[in-house]
Amino acid sequence: MKPRIDNATARLVLLDLYGLSDPPRQRLDADGLERLIERIGFVQLDSINTVARAHHMILFARNETYAPDLLRRLHEERRSLFEDWTHDASLIPMAFRRYWFPRHRREERRLLERWRKWRDRPFEDQLERVLDHVREHGPVMSRDLRTEKGNGSTGWWDWHPSKTALEFLWRTGRLAVTRREGFQKVYDLGERVIPAHVDEASESEMIDWAASSAIERMGFVAPSDLAGFWDSIGIAEAKDWCAGHAGDLVEVEVEEAGSGNRRPCLMPTRMFERLGDLPEPPPRLRVLSPFDPLIRDRKRLERIFGFDYRIEVFVPEAQRRYGYYVFPLLEGTRLVGRIDMKRVEDSLAVRRLWLEPRIRLSAGRRRALDAELNRIRRLAGCEHVTFDDGAFGEIP
Repeated sequence: MKPRIDNATARLVLLDLYGLSDPPRQRLDADGLERLIERIGFVQLDSINTVARAHHMILFARNETYAPDLLRRLHEERRSLFEDWTHDASLIPMAFRRYWFPRHRREERRLLERWRKWRDRPFEDQLERVLDHVREHGPVMSRDLRTEKGNGSTGWWDWHPSKTALEFLWRTGRLAVTRREGFQKVYDLGERVIPAHVDEASESEMIDWAASSAIERMGFVAPSDLAGFWDSIGIAEAKDWCAGHAGDLVEVEVEEAGSGNRRPCLMPTRMFERLGDLPEPPPRLRVLSPFDPLIRDRKRLERIFGFDYRIEVFVPEAQRRYGYYVFPLLEGTRLVGRIDMKRVEDSLAVRRLWLEPRIRLSAGRRRALDAELNRIRRLAGCEHVTFDDGAFGEIP
């Protein structure tokens, strides 16, 4: 019989691995921030800025002493982080950069096939011209290269050929993002941004690293979970890796939330052996970014935490159940609700709070919510927290 991991333990595993069981007030310096990002793997970037940028909220949820300028210094000055693609644009430890060489080769083949259909041929004709421009003139932004007539791009589907060329060259490693200005990428030659000591991993090294580093950060997985963490390898490669490392893995059954169903998973032996020594997360209530590592895999989130979450940015307003950009609320080991809020001038404006079934807004929970909103207010640079009429209404 396979060992069973109960749901409460499964939650502790994930919260520990994702850095959400750490003391939230322990001073975080640049070295500590670098270790934290390496531990969780990467920090996703996102352009939406209703309260604070996603990457800042992800790190702040783990440590309230986090200072946003530390992240900039690690990326732009220390060069211990680089910006590249996982399942989306992310800041990634430079220690992992060698595994992006074979990934870039894969990306080139894949993107050429997809983007030729999207953009036809023109962007490919711009590649050498763009490279020559950057080589001669130094770092550039997309707007520096735009020569086509028009009033500006309306989205990724309307990139001008030079913008497409910049993104293609970045996604395939010949350019790198040296910094962001107003959240706009500034591109430079890869050799000017990536330290010279970074060597190139082979294809087989990349596959082994992508699978082993993913399971170390996910705790228990099916092969399909493993493939999706970095989005660098396919499911077949993940299955082959699992088969080849069977001696280092334990087959377990993980109890799902609510239903009591058990899902077959694989877990590293050394991790399985320390299940009885997992830390409890802080009992405080915390706001999570929609792009938090804990939230990213929506199906896994629902299986383990019983929390059905969807970003409704692209849902027509009349069809939204909650709101445009709603933040999950973590309390101890439970996701207890979600909150719709945004920065309005000098205030953090709370539009609506929804608690999960059988969770009530007790006096203690209200104090915990106010304390967290005050912390988020400071991160967002706001002076006040305000509440819209009906902010504490019932779930629709």
